[in-house]
Amino acid sequence: MTTFLVVGEALVDVIVRPDGSRAEHVGGSPANVALGLGRLGNEVTLLTLIGDDDHGALVRKHLSSAGVGVIGSTSDGRTATATATIHADGSATYDFDLTWDVDIALAPDADADVLHIGSIGATVAPGSDEVRLLVTVRRASSVISFDPNIRPALVGPRDPVVRRVEHLVVLSDIVKVSAEDLSWLYPAVVPALSAARWAHIGGPLVVMTSGAETVVAFWHGRRIEVEPSSVEVVDTVGAGDAFMAALLDTLGRVVPGLNRDEFYELTEDVIEAAVKRATVASALTVMRAGADLPTRAELPEDQ
Repeated sequence: MTTFLVVGEALVDVIVRPDGSRAEHVGGSPANVALGLGRLGNEVTLLTLIGDDDHGALVRKHLSSAGVGVIGSTSDGRTATATATIHADGSATYDFDLTWDVDIALAPDADADVLHIGSIGATVAPGSDEVRLLVTVRRASSVISFDPNIRPALVGPRDPVVRRVEHLVVLSDIVKVSAEDLSWLYPAVVPALSAARWAHIGGPLVVMTSGAETVVAFWHGRRIEVEPSSVEVVDTVGAGDAFMAALLDTLGRVVPGLNRDEFYELTEDVIEAAVKRATVASALTVMRAGADLPTRAELPEDQ
């Protein structure tokens, strides 16, 4: 079995729907990925920062329901929140109330097979500096997975963020990125061209998602295209995280332990199948409210 250490934010999403109704769900991209990996039957630990409050207790209960171990310092203040306003087309915009820091000294001594990072955890200081240090230390023993999942309202000026993200791309073996993220990072460049460039400067696999549009993957620089399923969208919260979790789950089962040498030797057909399965996980998630990622029983073994 492949083991995973996920590092990044956990928070509570306050969902405001077009009719004005509200609901609360545990969220945060890294926490969602950890949840998704746990629901798919993997051994997962999340290193994060949550408060000693009702929202923090909700986070722990939610993740433990999927078998995810939660470690990290407990903040003196309240657990972070993100208010997601859902629009008529199912898309979401976010308003965050959080600070991000993390104590990487609390990371398990035993190296996980895969270290996954992303979003606020990888781009917002001071915690992002600690995450980058952990990646540098663990890269020799763990495959590195990265999803930038940019939150423009939080990350600050573009140029420093681009440098920070590109440094992590270079250190990563697997990168999943949305066309929306790439458009923000490089507004004058066609997103697919930016993804192709990342495939040149980083590891062997870069996957670009574009909502309901074609998924474009670069495997050792070779382009693979996958058409996602057409489904009725309730909301898009957690869709990219479901994709990421299913992609990592699939690769970790094809190559137990995600041994880097064996992973790098996979064929294009295997990568394409993994991407297809990830699109199914994403489709299942957008069909229901909140970041309700699929379980192993819901997700076909093969595509």
